[in-house]
Amino acid sequence: MESSLGLLTPFLLALLLLFLLKKSFGNKGNLPPGPRPLPVLGNLLQLKSREIHIPILEMSKKFGPVYTLYIGPKPSVVLCGFQAVKEALVVNGDKFSGRAEFPIVDITSRGYGIAFSNGERWKELRRFSLSTMRNFGMGKRSIEERIQEEIQYLLDVFQETNGSLFSPAFFIRRSVSNVICSVLFGRRFEYMDPKLQILLDLVAENLRRVDNIWVQLYNFIPSILKYFPGTHHKVTENYQAQLDYAEAIVREHEATLDPDNPRDYIDAFLIKMQQESKNPHSEFNLPNLLSSALDIFFAGQETTSATLGYALLILMKYPDIKIKVQAEIENVIGRTRRPQMEDRAKMPYTEAVIHEVMRFTDFLPLGAPRAVTTDTIFRGYTLPKGTVIIPVLHSVLYDPTVFHKPYEFDPKHFLDHNGLFKKSEGFMAFSAGKRSCPGEGLAHMELFLYLTSILQRFEIRSDVPPPDIDLSPEYSGLGKMTPTFQMRFNPKVAAE
Repeated sequence: MESSLGLLTPFLLALLLLFLLKKSFGNKGNLPPGPRPLPVLGNLLQLKSREIHIPILEMSKKFGPVYTLYIGPKPSVVLCGFQAVKEALVVNGDKFSGRAEFPIVDITSRGYGIAFSNGERWKELRRFSLSTMRNFGMGKRSIEERIQEEIQYLLDVFQETNGSLFSPAFFIRRSVSNVICSVLFGRRFEYMDPKLQILLDLVAENLRRVDNIWVQLYNFIPSILKYFPGTHHKVTENYQAQLDYAEAIVREHEATLDPDNPRDYIDAFLIKMQQESKNPHSEFNLPNLLSSALDIFFAGQETTSATLGYALLILMKYPDIKIKVQAEIENVIGRTRRPQMEDRAKMPYTEAVIHEVMRFTDFLPLGAPRAVTTDTIFRGYTLPKGTVIIPVLHSVLYDPTVFHKPYEFDPKHFLDHNGLFKKSEGFMAFSAGKRSCPGEGLAHMELFLYLTSILQRFEIRSDVPPPDIDLSPEYSGLGKMTPTFQMRFNPKVAAE
């Protein structure tokens, strides 16, 4: 297969050249200036880096916080720094609330669900999902109870290691996945359950494939590439497998649905489908249910599990910070009562540490591409409707005008002079404005309960001396991943 694809590549590139040379790189409307694009490739050669946000930030030093970058033949407007991103996503939130459209989406989610939908569909599904996720009394158990139950399973696994050296990533990922599975599907999976492994593998595989050259080429010339083999077809097959996985669970729910007692997100969505069954324009249908469930699953497990792993690694590198968090746990919660969300307001240092972990780790440096929903005047430039917007979240989370020591891990970024927790407008780890992540509240809850529960019960240690612990991330697609590491969980006292 590889050899046949290699033979096809020159032919495909020739077709690409003929197709794109007909197009002009001239500014449509009055786009901001930027680096000169090459024919066909645009500015792609200037982005040859696993840390793609670095060359993008370098270009902003020359062209300013708002400039135009060509991804192939298509112009995108880049926003760098707190002020520019806030002005677009928050102050002009409605105009910058569109999701950028890419051909690869047309053959995967097809615009269904929350992540890649636009207009009224996106507004309705987001509103419903937010209200459902915030409904802590959903079913017979609150979301906090579901999280605490799952934490206990994870603590038991750590207890069984008896302080031996091992990598916790596998179990953390499955534990966090079970939280979102409980919320979405009303059930948890054993950590070695092959069904859970299948879904996690499908998600991880497509995450690795999104920056493949075949997918990029498909986004340029889908009308030609759809007739040729390549990774873009694998992405489609993989996503269909995820849809099939979700549909099987939905069918099980339909057979046991009690409209008066919704057990989870799927039940709530099915009830809404019944209520709007006579509305031919309703967005509450099976395709939107399946894609929304997958969107929430991905957002609810990938970054949260990675953030929790990073938090443990960071605290082992900075033991003085770890000691302060443990002291706050001791003073507020004690050694036996399990942590609860009501403790969070009394633990400003722990809250600051968790926020600093999310700021410092910066898992999606570029954020998710947006699009303007109408012709928009922004800082004197005219952005035609549909113009792709790249809000560089890294440039906000590391903006020295907002965070005094952005390249250092310092919880004081979120503490006032009295040691109380303070919010920061520059905290955009979940993006900002109307397209911010709907799972932010759940993520904050999980990180607080998981971290305090682990530190209450275990003394965490690394065999690597703190100064030598490497916090450098790994990269996958356009995002970061927690580096591989091993650690010890030495039991202190079991929680009740």
